Amino acid sequence: MRRSAAILAPSLFIGVLLAIWEGACRGLAVPAYFLPAPSAIALALARNWPLLFVSAGRTLVTALTAFAVVNVLANASALAAASNRIVEASFRPLAVALQVTPVVALAPLFQVWAGIDHPERAVVALASVVAFFPVYSGALAGLGSADPELERLFDLYGANAWQRLTRLRIPSAVPHALEGQKVALGLSLVGAVIAELVAGAGGEQGLAWRITEASHRLEMAKSLAALVALILMGSVLHLAFEALERWALARWRGR
Repeated sequence: MRRSAAILAPSLFIGVLLAIWEGACRGLAVPAYFLPAPSAIALALARNWPLLFVSAGRTLVTALTAFAVVNVLANASALAAASNRIVEASFRPLAVALQVTPVVALAPLFQVWAGIDHPERAVVALASVVAFFPVYSGALAGLGSADPELERLFDLYGANAWQRLTRLRIPSAVPHALEGQKVALGLSLVGAVIAELVAGAGGEQGLAWRITEASHRLEMAKSLAALVALILMGSVLHLAFEALERWALARWRGR
């Protein structure tokens, strides 16, 4: 019953909002180039879905590539930082700088470094910058969250550093690391879209390019249809990772 209500309530709420939006656009005769009605957006989505599907695939590949790169770099950095406080103190300013620096400010630099013939490299790099901090901070917090009683037990049995890392700290870090990765997965998609916009990656023609192209032509229904496709893709990614997280945590708790 509760699960049905949890699904039904937001569905009804969204349906009411869309009905109000549709009625307002029709009743007030809002120009389509300013704000199209939901029915017009749905029609544009139906007409342009093959093109949007291809663009969504390109944006998804960029986001997942950035997510993979970030997992390697951020987790390796977190392992190094967790092993030594001096290393952690050395990494902290760089991690904070990556978190607070707007990706728009970095875009011109990455465009030059990647070269005009390879805009996709700049987009992946910019998306990686956006997604780096959640993975790093989640892994670092998890590696430092081991139970002190278990730490003393490992000391009692004379465990070496490798045994302590692989049998205590990494298993203890799983919940925190997964939470950081879930946030980073969404940010990698956001970063990919922002990077496509600011890096001018027209050769890739992802969803951000479709949104910008349609907006410049005042085809707002098509632009919002691309936005809807982006939202749907992000929602599917989030739900898929949540299912993976539940499975991983069930195995982790079982051990």
